[in-house]
Amino acid sequence: MKSTIRKKLIVFIPAHNEVGNIESVIKRVPRQFDLNYEVLVIVIDDGSTDRTAEAAKEAGADYVYSFAANRGLGAAVREGLARCCQLGADIGLMIDADNEYPPEQIPDVVRPILSNAADYTFGSRFKGSIAGMRLHRRLGNYLFTVLQSILLRKWIYDGQSGMRGFSREAMESAEIIHDYNYAQVLTLNLLRKGFRLEEVAIAYKVRTQGQSFIKFRQYVTSVLPAIYQEMKRPAIRGAASHAPGRQLQETSGSQV
Repeated sequence: MKSTIRKKLIVFIPAHNEVGNIESVIKRVPRQFDLNYEVLVIVIDDGSTDRTAEAAKEAGADYVYSFAANRGLGAAVREGLARCCQLGADIGLMIDADNEYPPEQIPDVVRPILSNAADYTFGSRFKGSIAGMRLHRRLGNYLFTVLQSILLRKWIYDGQSGMRGFSREAMESAEIIHDYNYAQVLTLNLLRKGFRLEEVAIAYKVRTQGQSFIKFRQYVTSVLPAIYQEMKRPAIRGAASHAPGRQLQETSGSQV
């Protein structure tokens, strides 16, 4: 019988001090929802001081990469995209490590990419359901999403989603110009380059363990200047220079 070479879908999880959540996220990732795709899970450990890296390996992550010190979510997502490309991913799916986003809906979020209807997808909380989000966080999400919509002249429902899918070309072209966060600048970068976005309704539930790194004042003072810088850059579609950084210290480079 002639063997079929399977494509790769890599789920990458940026994580910082998420020992209480990372195991559940990894174990809930669907591994066999499409016979044409091998599903791998990698974790980008952003300088955690707890047992996040060890817990990820014990939960079944195929690869765990650790920064020697905390560098920021933007840096971790940039590294995750680069590692997906390095490992030969045809599709990448990023999901937060905080157990707020549903791994069970990964097939839904990547389906528009599988069918070539989109290059870049969001798991959209505001098109789906939200449980437990406080009013100030909801308003902050609305504010930054409206700002992205205005800048892109395209209506977006959930510009801060922590669950996103990427085609291979989108991963290769994506650029994140600052380390603190990625959400707004990444979307501006990809959509200004002509990549197609589709949002998929998901069920979202606020974390019950751990603590978010996001602080509103730091978020505003870091993200707004980055948005301004991104909008001044030329939107050129092509390979991005986000090869794995020199500061990376690999804690597990082989399949478990």
